[in-house]
Amino acid sequence: MGPDTSWRTPVPDRPGLTKRPRARNVRASGDGQSTPARDSLRLAAIIGGLVLALVAGFGLGRAVGASGPGANGPMGGVGATSGHAHAPGIPSDHTHAGPASVDTAVGGLAVSAGGYTLVPASTMMRAGVPAPFSFRIDGPDGRPVTKFAIVHDKPMHLIVVRRDLSGYQHLHPTMTADGDWQIGLTLPATGAWRAYADFAALNAAGAQTGVTLGVDLTVAGAYTPTPIPPAARDSTVDGFTVTYEGTPRVGATHPLVFRVFSSGAPVPSLERYLGAYGHLVALREGDLGYLHVHPENQLYGGAVKFWLAAPSPGRYRMFFDFQVGGKVHTATYTMVVS
Repeated sequence: MGPDTSWRTPVPDRPGLTKRPRARNVRASGDGQSTPARDSLRLAAIIGGLVLALVAGFGLGRAVGASGPGANGPMGGVGATSGHAHAPGIPSDHTHAGPASVDTAVGGLAVSAGGYTLVPASTMMRAGVPAPFSFRIDGPDGRPVTKFAIVHDKPMHLIVVRRDLSGYQHLHPTMTADGDWQIGLTLPATGAWRAYADFAALNAAGAQTGVTLGVDLTVAGAYTPTPIPPAARDSTVDGFTVTYEGTPRVGATHPLVFRVFSSGAPVPSLERYLGAYGHLVALREGDLGYLHVHPENQLYGGAVKFWLAAPSPGRYRMFFDFQVGGKVHTATYTMVVS
């Protein structure tokens, strides 16, 4: 296949490009007929115009390529302090087109971002032993933050997972008056774990800043990683079978629909948990980039519908929290984004 020349500026057909008979040696007269000198000048002008058109077309092609979506990749210009997406109210037939219309940033990659810093009291734990875990969030002024917005019924969402993407926990610590967050935490296995503090801080004017910060926790001892399960569309948990439909793409929002079944029949009694019919956390293999997605406000034909844009190709572990009969269950999946 030859090179793509569609970027070149098209050159219109010109009568001057048709083949002319060899010029005769005639003298100029006032009747408008050509002379050899005049024909040479005309030919030079035509060739010069062609060269200028080709050069301009080449320059235009380079300019378009530099400013198009492929120049910086689908994540060009995206910040790193988000990763907590909200998608209620999006029409069911709506799909964003192009990376400019979606936020594909991930959170939790750093202990400090956006002027806020996660400061744990300790990062050492013992396997299988319940222990208090406490931390604070220092603000841009270096002082502990004590004012947080209530997001889905809680001011702080603490997600904990082992670095092999097993052992997921979704917790909600409580805060003391001086800004210390505390919760009892049990890490069941040795190895490195990742804790994500997902919150929206309030400044003196009441403006919210949503941030997700992450820190590693260590459980000493011999460590054998758990292999990531193969990709699958269904998950079984506590007697429920939960399936999902949809395929996320890089740089464009697509729906993911989760359906809960019991004994082969759809569960009609999904309950709101933390203000929504479900919560979805996706963690990227490798760097554990974090996405926390909330669903549409109402059920979609009895199912829970999210909107998600993948930040990059790769493997992800998804954790879908739902509630039935007052009890929260978590369905887990491996998802591959190409």
